[in-house]
Amino acid sequence: MTTETATDVFEEHRPVLLGVAYRMLGRLADAEDVVQEAWLRWSGADRSGVREARGYLVRVTTRLAIDRLRQIKSRGETYVGPWLPEPYATDFGDAVPDTAERAVLADSVSLAVLVVLESLSPLERAVFVLREAFGYPYAEIAAMLERGEAAVRQLAGRARKHVDERRPRYDVDPAQRRDLTERFLAAAADGDLEGLMALLAPDVRLVGDSGGKSKAPLRVLESADKVGRFLLGAAQKGIPDFSYRFLELNGGPALLALSGGRPDSVFQLDVADGRIQSVYIIRNPDKLRFLDTP
Repeated sequence: MTTETATDVFEEHRPVLLGVAYRMLGRLADAEDVVQEAWLRWSGADRSGVREARGYLVRVTTRLAIDRLRQIKSRGETYVGPWLPEPYATDFGDAVPDTAERAVLADSVSLAVLVVLESLSPLERAVFVLREAFGYPYAEIAAMLERGEAAVRQLAGRARKHVDERRPRYDVDPAQRRDLTERFLAAAADGDLEGLMALLAPDVRLVGDSGGKSKAPLRVLESADKVGRFLLGAAQKGIPDFSYRFLELNGGPALLALSGGRPDSVFQLDVADGRIQSVYIIRNPDKLRFLDTP
């Protein structure tokens, strides 16, 4: 395999590798660093014995991501306020034509699931990502992680049980989420508390991530009354030179609020039974730089 061919092969699989690394780490900068290190390993390796490039590259990327995850100190000890993953632009396009597969990929990269994955061990997280998001057989995962297949099945079972018990219930229908997002935005902009309350589930939760670098609640808000009043208060204060656009982030529609044309906040909703179950607000500027527009 020539250097040129090796580059082409790596670039062909780069989106998958970035997807694995991001689901493992929840931060694009870390994920890109891991993928870059995987490229250095690939470009400098003896590739004559590599029979299946994708499997080889996923294995290298997964191991590097596990190492990176182990090096990261607990975010809860140093991070100011609630932590949310860095927004990740997802557009599966024609690459994922199957509706069921698209739903699985969207779910595996959702904010709700990624928050829960933070509480898994690095090995549990790796097994969950490889199995649930990318459908790798247990035997292949065992080989990638140099563990016995029985041990991998146990890790997968624990991880799945943990995620199922802790993640919020929500619908993945993008049209419904987009509709509720637009109605949510209109009610907040109009100062319509009654209209806003009608959209919120009684036990709705609002999670704001600022990292202490901008204004956002330092604790999770719970109940329709608290969340509704906070949102109306925030809307009344406004954002200077405000504009917005919709885009797909983490497998679902999201609203990107701009101030003077630069990213200020990301809003995303989880919905179920026609009501808003969770409101996610990301205002940490470090997490919005990948969404910046010229």
